[in-house]
Amino acid sequence: MNGIRVSWVFWVVAVLGLLWNLLGAAALWMDMAMSPDAVAQLPGAQQQIRAASPSWLYFPWAIAVAAGVLGALALLLKKRLAEPLFLVSLLALLVQVIGGYLTTPAWSLTGVPGLAFPAVLVVIALFLWRYASGAKARGWLG
Repeated sequence: MNGIRVSWVFWVVAVLGLLWNLLGAAALWMDMAMSPDAVAQLPGAQQQIRAASPSWLYFPWAIAVAAGVLGALALLLKKRLAEPLFLVSLLALLVQVIGGYLTTPAWSLTGVPGLAFPAVLVVIALFLWRYASGAKARGWLG
């Protein structure tokens, strides 16, 4: 470690960032493993969006959560690699969200309210990247 003391807020952000990204990894796993019976239990709009979603959308989602988990681990270890990993996570998330809206009927089925959760995801990913960038600039990351 670089020997520079960081505030307790740093550790809270790092731990919460890791837990958040692990939740994203779990959501990806559950979505990929969803049985046809479970899909049939989804609301109609979600079924239509899922049916129209190209399988390639799992690729940026997987990159986003993998880079996010690794970025959070790097932050916990006070490594400079946290910043670029969080940036990769953010960019992959943007590809996944934009790709989802361009290739599925998500917009016509959910409208503006359907953007709320993707917007939260993007804001959190942006925050983690900027936080890591600030920590790097302050010399907290070695």
